[in-house]
Amino acid sequence: MKEVKFYQLENSNIVAVVSGDVADLPGAKLLVPGSVDAAQEKHVPAVEKVGNVLKVQIGSVIHPMLENHYIQWIAVATDDTVEIRYLKPGDVPKAEFTVSGPGTVYEYCNLHGLWKTSF
Repeated sequence: MKEVKFYQLENSNIVAVVSGDVADLPGAKLLVPGSVDAAQEKHVPAVEKVGNVLKVQIGSVIHPMLENHYIQWIAVATDDTVEIRYLKPGDVPKAEFTVSGPGTVYEYCNLHGLWKTSF
């Protein structure tokens, strides 16, 4: 399973690194999934895999999608793909992905940072 690392830059942009190092990105700070004190039931991705379809909902209790507090994106990484779906306030924090094999779902909350779960 491919491990993706996410880094926040000094300008607040987020970079996904799928291989290699970030030595050339000064000020890059590694984002550690689940390291912010927040409600896990609203941030840990809930997944259901049916055949090759992975259904993702952010939180067992669905995450709010307000102007000031929302999920910015959902990403799925497997051995052969990394796919990102971008969200905005007002969207439903759900997505479906076609996958083959195991992987990891990541999501980024604008207030509470990076979270993940494996499937």
